[in-house]
Amino acid sequence: MAPATFFKAIQTFSKYLQYFFHDSLAAIGWLHIKCIPPTTRRAKDFIKQETAIQKLSEFSRITTITMEQLKRNYPFEVVEEYQLTASGYDCVLLVNSNGQETKIESFTGALSECLTVDPLAEKEIRILPLKENPGSRLIHAPTGTIDPDYDDVRSLRETAVKGVQTALKAGFKKLLIALQTHPDFEDAELVTLLGVFEGLYVPLQIKELNPKKLPTIEKLGIWTDNKDKTTSVLRQALILESGLKIARDIGSGDPERMAPPKVQEYVESAFKNSSIKLDVIDDISVISKEYPLFEAVNRAASVVERHRGRIIYMEYNPQDQSKITETIMLVGKGVTYDTGGADIKAGGIMAGMSRDKCGAAAVAGFMQVVNLLKPENVKVIGALSLVRNSVGSNCYVADELMKARSGALVRVGNTDAEGRMVMADVLCKMKELAMDAVNPSLFTIATLTGHAFLTVGTGYSIVMDNGPAKRAGTSTRLQTAGEKYSDPFEVSTIRREDLAFHRGKAQGDDVMQCSNAASSRTARGHQGPAGFLILASGLDKHGSGNQKPIKYSHLDIAGSAGDFPNPATGAPILALSKAFLFS
Repeated sequence: MAPATFFKAIQTFSKYLQYFFHDSLAAIGWLHIKCIPPTTRRAKDFIKQETAIQKLSEFSRITTITMEQLKRNYPFEVVEEYQLTASGYDCVLLVNSNGQETKIESFTGALSECLTVDPLAEKEIRILPLKENPGSRLIHAPTGTIDPDYDDVRSLRETAVKGVQTALKAGFKKLLIALQTHPDFEDAELVTLLGVFEGLYVPLQIKELNPKKLPTIEKLGIWTDNKDKTTSVLRQALILESGLKIARDIGSGDPERMAPPKVQEYVESAFKNSSIKLDVIDDISVISKEYPLFEAVNRAASVVERHRGRIIYMEYNPQDQSKITETIMLVGKGVTYDTGGADIKAGGIMAGMSRDKCGAAAVAGFMQVVNLLKPENVKVIGALSLVRNSVGSNCYVADELMKARSGALVRVGNTDAEGRMVMADVLCKMKELAMDAVNPSLFTIATLTGHAFLTVGTGYSIVMDNGPAKRAGTSTRLQTAGEKYSDPFEVSTIRREDLAFHRGKAQGDDVMQCSNAASSRTARGHQGPAGFLILASGLDKHGSGNQKPIKYSHLDIAGSAGDFPNPATGAPILALSKAFLFS
């Protein structure tokens, strides 16, 4: 080890004594494992952990909401525990990976004894007896070997979900979660805890229609090896989970429970007396005049009051607007049910189309994180484009030519390409607002194309930047953030072919909405819609070579939003939060 690194490790070690010795069990376990001849990696681990605690302390200062306010959102008791010997629990849940040093001395004996008789316990969840711990039971949830080249922090989150599900199946009601650091993942404890909350989530309609249908718990305790860190990690997880819950509730709701008016009711209730200002556009005459592409999709549903579309603007402004350094502007696709319209989805592929609103759900969830954090330097405007793509005598059809808010003449090619239609005019509105905003970044978020799903697979979002956003590194910023918070992104590039494909083909047309081939059978099938949105919104006039460049990124979450019957995931709230609120 280099001398400088060694002395830095010693300095950090001395600081850590004051943190650890408040809990004798943690101190003894830590000293037992760590007080051996140091290696370069251990010295780096000291430094990394100190950095993590400093970051968590900074997080604690920027949010004004109290822990008790956050805890009130849960039907079970949430407690910070500072000793693993705390009473009142059925079991302790430990997520562990092969090769990870367990710093908890009281667990090592039980784990070693189990592995001698059951080698599968290294790969499969086991419930073990513990003589000296609450409830005398340990749920050991191993991740298996984590490949440092190809695996990521999702291994911890996914294993935590399975561990909680095991606890629920076993009938445990009072869980104590023992969170560990990981040498490869600086946010390991936070991500693991997010997995715990994910495993405890109960769908909104189950809670409303049959609350006894799924098992729940009575008490959740959280422990880490440091008192201050326990509080900070729990607070951060509760804030993020609050946003994810809203996204899951809206995204997973069926076509009637979360029809556009019902989404409005839910959002108004969730953000009542909050720091978020709401503005609902539901007047048909206003929509027809100011959002003509949205109106076309809404036309069939507009004659059924309970399905009638609307646009919900959500705005957060810091108290001192002179401190604003960045403005985030998000448009979410909120197609509450997609029949395909006149180009109807046939052959059984309509099932599951209630998830076509997950982009709008994610925007609402992200706004909840903003609401709870109240960042001083970031202004955020979100828009939910809520509509049902219905079929009937009043529906829009292919070949129609309409004038977008931007003034572009758009020719309809296929009514099942409705997502880009309901976002384009709202994106144009955001572009107009961006002209006077401080350092604006525009985003569209949508479950837009099957091509995106086929390109990256389940669990991955795709980000693609226009020129100004690419120069600013927006996609890299999101991808890096997503890696840390278990919300991964792949990066695609918008090319000249993507805009050329959507330029008008008939005489006088400016923009072609789409071809009649499915995106999955179209070259560059997920990048093309970004080209359409740029052209239809007028953002093509705000590229890098123009007088007023505007950063714009399109996020296709078809692969990450969660397909029915699996729960909606809330993607990409975690990546957005890490990139723009916690960075």
